[in-house]
Amino acid sequence: MTASVLPGGVVGYGAAALGNLYRALADDVWPGIVPAAWASGVRYFDVAPHYGLGLAERRLGEGLRALPRDEIVVSTKVGRLLVPQEAAGRTDIDALFDVPADHRRVRDYSRDGVLRSIEESLTRLGLDRIDIALVHDPDEHEREALDGAFPALSELRDQGVVSSFGAGMNQSAMLSRFVRETDADVMMVAGRWTLLDQTAADDLLPAAEEHGVRILAAAVFNSGILATDDPAADALFDYGPADREVRERARAIAAVARRHDRTLPELAAQFPLTHPAVAAVVMGGASAEQVARNSGLVSDPVPSPVWQELRDEGLFGPGNASARPRWTREGQPVR
Repeated sequence: MTASVLPGGVVGYGAAALGNLYRALADDVWPGIVPAAWASGVRYFDVAPHYGLGLAERRLGEGLRALPRDEIVVSTKVGRLLVPQEAAGRTDIDALFDVPADHRRVRDYSRDGVLRSIEESLTRLGLDRIDIALVHDPDEHEREALDGAFPALSELRDQGVVSSFGAGMNQSAMLSRFVRETDADVMMVAGRWTLLDQTAADDLLPAAEEHGVRILAAAVFNSGILATDDPAADALFDYGPADREVRERARAIAAVARRHDRTLPELAAQFPLTHPAVAAVVMGGASAEQVARNSGLVSDPVPSPVWQELRDEGLFGPGNASARPRWTREGQPVR
């Protein structure tokens, strides 16, 4: 099962938490996450060297070891090489991971950088192939990615080292250019195809349909504002405080959900799957309970009258699609 044949409606686990995102996970907590995801029906697992300076890949690999390899899809990313350094008591918390700063990230979208990155990821994961390799956040490095990373990944796909490849970003415009200019199979878009931001409808989704590229939708809760049924006054949207207009829209969507005996997180998890180009939604979780809860958000399909009511009330849809993104390129919180 590769990205090109992922059936619609797949739920993926985004493994950033395994890299101690925001806080360290206890030794009696993190080992239960992957088994809980599997038990909840998750068959797609996404990770990156960036997450905890390789810790997330190592922990994910440990969790996957007991699972049947041919029944799971694993994606990791290229573009940030990990170079050893003396930690000197420092942690990586400035990059949001509570791990010793015993490596530093070096951006490298060259052919050699990609080959090295994939080899090191295979070692950390304990795998002999990667199902999906994604060029990670090449915002300032578009030319390097087109000239180096994508051709290298195409070679690796021909060799069977990776099964599918593409890019993962927090913007849709560059992803849509990659769809048109490369022979990629899949793109991961974070935060740009959600209940509150449908920017991807302007460019990426039409391009993906035209070229037969599958879309993986990440950051579907837009940093947390859509993760609870009653968005708080201090809710986050796109890694910063949500303004009043965004909060009011989220609460209005939640009110529609309640009228149909549904929840805002259910709508947030299922909305991206309403587009035929979307193969999977990717959600995180820092405990077995969170992973099981998130996976369950797609188990009972939201009926079409709910989406129609949202359109009728002008809460999303053509002509009223987006709370436009506010994000920075460097040092950005992970998806």
